[in-house]
Amino acid sequence: MATEAAAAPRSIRHTLWLYLGGLMALFAVALLFGARDYGQRAANRSYDHLLVSSALSIIDSVALVEAQWQVDLPYAALDLLAMAPEDRVFYRVSDAQNRTVTGYGDLPAPPRAPSDRAQLFDAPYSGETVRFVVVSRRVSSPSAQGEVRVQVGQTRRAREVLAQDMVTRALVAIVVLSLLSLALVGIGVHRALRPLVRVERELARREPSDLRPLDAVVPREMDKMVGALNHFMGRLSSSNETLRAFMAEAAHQMRTPLAALRAQAQLALDDEDPEDMRRSLQAIERNATHMSRLLNQLLSDASVIHRANLQRFAAVDLAETVHQALHEALPQALPAPRVQLAVSPAPAWVNGDALLLREAIKNLIDNALKYGGDGPLQIALTEAPEYCVLTVADHGPGIAAADAERVFERFARGESAPAGGAGLGLAIVKRVVDSHGGHIDLSNRVGGGGLIATIRLPRMHP
Repeated sequence: MATEAAAAPRSIRHTLWLYLGGLMALFAVALLFGARDYGQRAANRSYDHLLVSSALSIIDSVALVEAQWQVDLPYAALDLLAMAPEDRVFYRVSDAQNRTVTGYGDLPAPPRAPSDRAQLFDAPYSGETVRFVVVSRRVSSPSAQGEVRVQVGQTRRAREVLAQDMVTRALVAIVVLSLLSLALVGIGVHRALRPLVRVERELARREPSDLRPLDAVVPREMDKMVGALNHFMGRLSSSNETLRAFMAEAAHQMRTPLAALRAQAQLALDDEDPEDMRRSLQAIERNATHMSRLLNQLLSDASVIHRANLQRFAAVDLAETVHQALHEALPQALPAPRVQLAVSPAPAWVNGDALLLREAIKNLIDNALKYGGDGPLQIALTEAPEYCVLTVADHGPGIAAADAERVFERFARGESAPAGGAGLGLAIVKRVVDSHGGHIDLSNRVGGGGLIATIRLPRMHP
């Protein structure tokens, strides 16, 4: 049970929430990291500007008097850094030989040689990470000249607080934006799935026999799905109608011979004369044979309907199918009927169902053998550019022009047809040919008796 539950497919709503929620989560994390990076850079820029300004202010106060460095330290320079009261400030003034003039003599050295451009770097000092700036300048006097260096450092506490404050504000904005986005996603998912709910409700309200096409208004993305569903219901409706018609006609066709068979059996039971009883039994045998043939054709018709609807087609050699159908249709008892076969040994390929095609050809041959007179049965298979053409010709009475189309209807027979047939053979042939995209025509021989049945099936080109 647990395995079945784990293998159950997720809902569309759950899938949309999963992917859209995951995408928004990734977007929110990316924004958070971006805000953190931006906050740190913005805090560094702000305090670095103060740090550089302080160092430049100090270096401007350095003078070289009689080869001695004099520093009039401007306290305003340090006041700029005092804007962050939680931080400590360190400074150092030194000469080119790195001798301390004033300030903290143990400040860490810069990673590169100082120049007139401010050099910023972080280094550990006094148990904390400190941000330093180093500037260098050449100072001249009437009696001497030299290079002076100023290094100013500030702890990073205020920077970290400012960066954290910016990240916190950005985080609040991201959370609010994410919640609004999730709400919009929820509304969007609900509205996107509403057409499916309408389709579900319309189908749920219908009776099992109501197979009308759906008329629900759906988005363009669902047009193909609804069209496929309507096409399926149309096919199912057609199949149901065919099944109902088949059952009604089968019941009608079987009721009459069954009643006759029962009446003849009762007569046979009442007959005391052996001859009368024999005649009754012969009549029972004829009716039973007729019923057996009718039942076989009804079952064959049902099988043809089913397989024609499935349309599981493949490459079929029509020449081989003709040989198989002829072998199964010819009676085994003597005398054997005369057959003139004109079929090329080369394959004649069509796309179709071999069983259906064999059944259709057997019905044509069976009709020709029963009603085709004493002349030979003529079967020919030729190939045209687009079609394979199969003809079955006999020497019987032919067919009236008015019956040429009507005989393809189920249980319909020609006016001049002899008794005994069920009227399903040509209907089966017609259904098979139509399901294969072909055509069938009936015509009388020119200048003599006989019927010609011509089937044209689309060729399958290699």
